[in-house]
Amino acid sequence: MRSALDRLAAFLNYFGRVVSLGYQTIVVTFTLPFNFKRFIFQAKRIGLDSLPIVSVVALFTGMILAFQSTYLLKKLSSEIYIANIVALSLVRELGPVFTALIVAGRVGAAITAEVGTMTVTEQVDALRTLATNPIKYLVVPRFLGMVIMLPLLVIYTNLVGIMGGYIICVYRLGVSSAMYIQMTFQSLVLKDLYSGLIKSMVFGMLIALISCYEGLRAAGGAEGVGRSTTLSVVISFILVITTDCIFTALFYFIL
Repeated sequence: MRSALDRLAAFLNYFGRVVSLGYQTIVVTFTLPFNFKRFIFQAKRIGLDSLPIVSVVALFTGMILAFQSTYLLKKLSSEIYIANIVALSLVRELGPVFTALIVAGRVGAAITAEVGTMTVTEQVDALRTLATNPIKYLVVPRFLGMVIMLPLLVIYTNLVGIMGGYIICVYRLGVSSAMYIQMTFQSLVLKDLYSGLIKSMVFGMLIALISCYEGLRAAGGAEGVGRSTTLSVVISFILVITTDCIFTALFYFIL
């Protein structure tokens, strides 16, 4: 019983420290001066540099969804609804979640390793000595880059995934191109689009804060940086899945 309480207290303490970092990040974001070059560098690193892996995952996800839907709907002679299933699955759930997991594994881990290396080599302490706020210098550009670029990546993932379904339906099943596009637009409503974008913004905040927090508290040399990097990826994955479940319940069963 005592062990369970200790774990709960440790979790609340950890969560409180991350929330505190988030509050400080938002406050210093709106204080001048703003380093636009560092923000552009992080935005490119998070967005453009992630396009190749996101493209491959999105394309094959759309194709797999089309194949699996075909397997089920062919028995009912309802192949025309494959476009609906692909579009709804991607825009509501798979697009935001897959993109967030890819970014957490690729960019989030790199952020923790980078900031953690600066922490254990006392470069973060040197910034404080030079009267430079580490949160404004290190966290803000990564936080803004993640919050802005992740929704854009999700839009791109949805389009590529729908294109994957289009390839299977049009060139494998013989569905007309116009019919696939029409069924895709018919299946989506505005709520599907904005709920996916809101989720992706929250995922971006969580990944950036967890990655930077683990980097800033890294200790114990290279081994400690490795531990923090692994921990940041694991916690980011858990939070993305948990938050997605909460948002799905809110958008489609409560609100």
